[in-house]
Amino acid sequence: MAGMTKFKAVCAYDGTDFHGWQSQPGGNTVQDFIEARLKTIFKAKTRIHGSGRTDSGVHAKAQVFHFEGNWSHPPADLLRALRSGLPAGIQVVRLSRAQKGFHARFSATGKQYRYRLYEGFAPPWDSRYCYSLGTRKLDSDAMSAAAAVFLGEHNFTAFGANRGDGSEDNPHKDMRRVDVHRNGGKLMIIFEGSGFLYKMARSMAGTLIDVGLGKLSPDDVATILAGARRTEAVTTAPAKGLWLERVYY
Repeated sequence: MAGMTKFKAVCAYDGTDFHGWQSQPGGNTVQDFIEARLKTIFKAKTRIHGSGRTDSGVHAKAQVFHFEGNWSHPPADLLRALRSGLPAGIQVVRLSRAQKGFHARFSATGKQYRYRLYEGFAPPWDSRYCYSLGTRKLDSDAMSAAAAVFLGEHNFTAFGANRGDGSEDNPHKDMRRVDVHRNGGKLMIIFEGSGFLYKMARSMAGTLIDVGLGKLSPDDVATILAGARRTEAVTTAPAKGLWLERVYY
């Protein structure tokens, strides 16, 4: 539309109290709150397009979205206006004009997720943002060996899930990095790839946790991956431990 400018924005959110990223009829999603604020600013319904969906309870440090609006002032002024009316759990951290051909989802070349684990019981100020294992211990060396199985281009159907809305995604993804880091009782799993299926990062994390607990071996993970079929052998880790860290363009 004439006079419309395309903007690219990066936002962070604590996913605990939201029903995921994508708009739902019942509301209370990150997208719903941002769109409601933009409607107030532009005095018109404004649709935003995210780099992808995150589940209810999943957090983000750098979710990317784009939108178009009639705005004649500097982007910094729009950023201030957008920030001022959002819930405390959502913060738009950057905003700039975007090229006409930019699309938050389709222009992305990859994403990085991190999954946080805590052996023992996480302190109250951290318990919303990691998965606490209580008295269970993890074999991080076995987890690292299993993580290497995911590297490269594979059909990740075994680690995806059905959204239930009829949508489909190409199951072939290029996993460029899967690392397991330990710092005392704190562990972090880093996933970096060309893209992720629905619940794929959480399912990979759950599978590596099962390896760390001795329920699966690295060879079992290779067999599950090669089978290209979702089975009960794959566990989905709790949402609160997962963070969308970065979207690459």
